Amino acid sequence: MTVRVGDAAQAPPFQRAALPLLEDSQLRKNVRHATGVIQRKRALVAGELSDWQQLRAAASAIKQQTLRHLDEYLLRFEAACVAAGGQVHWARDADEANAIVLALIRSQNASEVVKIKTMTSDETGLNRALEAGGVHPYETDLAELIVQMGEDRPSHIVVPALHKNRSQVREIFREKMGLPGLGDRPEDLTAAARSYLREKFLRVPVAVCGANFLLADTGGVCIVESEGNGRMCLTLPKTLIAIAGIEKVIPSFRDLEVFLQLLPRSATGERMNPYNSIWTGVREGDGPHQFHVVLLDNGRSGILADAEARQTLHCIRCGACLNACPVYRQTGGHAYGSTYAGPIGAILTPQLQQMRHSQSLPYASSLCGACYEVCPVKINIPEVLIHLRGRVVEQSGLSAEAIGMKAMAAVFSSARRLEAAQRLAQRGQWPWVTDGWIRSLPGMFAGWTAVRDLRAIPRQSFRQWWRERQHGR
Repeated sequence: MTVRVGDAAQAPPFQRAALPLLEDSQLRKNVRHATGVIQRKRALVAGELSDWQQLRAAASAIKQQTLRHLDEYLLRFEAACVAAGGQVHWARDADEANAIVLALIRSQNASEVVKIKTMTSDETGLNRALEAGGVHPYETDLAELIVQMGEDRPSHIVVPALHKNRSQVREIFREKMGLPGLGDRPEDLTAAARSYLREKFLRVPVAVCGANFLLADTGGVCIVESEGNGRMCLTLPKTLIAIAGIEKVIPSFRDLEVFLQLLPRSATGERMNPYNSIWTGVREGDGPHQFHVVLLDNGRSGILADAEARQTLHCIRCGACLNACPVYRQTGGHAYGSTYAGPIGAILTPQLQQMRHSQSLPYASSLCGACYEVCPVKINIPEVLIHLRGRVVEQSGLSAEAIGMKAMAAVFSSARRLEAAQRLAQRGQWPWVTDGWIRSLPGMFAGWTAVRDLRAIPRQSFRQWWRERQHGR
């Protein structure tokens, strides 16, 4: 079984990947500005709702209920979707999902597809699979179009081109669209994208989309977006193919009342998304002639089986945790080496890969808890991070670090051993002490001082000081 999360399996450790990004001042400026704007807008619109915390609790409860009975809700969705004229396909992994989509496109004798923004297709590497199969995909979301034309990678869940500024976007459009006189005003850039994409919408017969929510009671696929490109892809092509993770299902249409208040406020700081579409099956003379839904597992069943980490599947891909995360704001999304960046990526990506890859990501966090505070479905990301760190340690087996930790545990479990160790360390530290600080340690300890300075161990420990104080009374 091939479980793919973009290029995460081949990505370098987070700490190594982050170093060159920390030196890119323009990228850091772009990321800080964009996330700051979204955070301020989110705080304002969330603060308008007196029942914001109750909405978060309700969303979390709906997700918990759904995951407890996920098999039942998925079967209900399939039955309802088929009854409405749709077709449902089940994919165990990325390769199977890509093969299903490619076969459906070929059945229409199509060599091009238009795509609504879908992170699930990024997860499976669908674009590469389509191109290898002779099909050219056109991204229609403005930010995804920028990333595709710039031969770049997305850096944010909601705003994939967040790391690019207007001048950089203009240069990409000038080159790829052949517009040497293009200006850098937002109006200029959006007009260029609109003209480029309109021709694709009117001509290309097949569209690929994702899903924000799958409605078990109606078999509907709900897609929310801000530009109208999604509505064009849903209504104009003759064939529509939706690819969605199995965790996207919710019990009923009525549950959207909760999620459609939380998602736009958390994602973009809007009270409501400009475009909210629900597609249910096919209807003569209205929309696509064929409607397919590909339900993707790709490691999600493994997450579901872990009681402590299962809450990861509550995620509605709003990106609020990225905007609040001090680590993400310094590095941007590329350091995570995955389709899913930021705090949610740090817990989702390793689990999708059965903890075989991306084991540095659970450590890409200060555990400050900001992500938990802003999560609209109350995923306790710090709690899951700690759980995954424990799994990484268990899988690493006997290592120098593990031996060292066991030795430290033995020392700290005895006051006598601790005091003896302090005396030895105090006497043996002198080669590395400068002006009362230890700035560089040798061997296996070098990693600790590579990013922090340590105070030298004082001549007198707290315990010694306390005993002298007590005896002196």
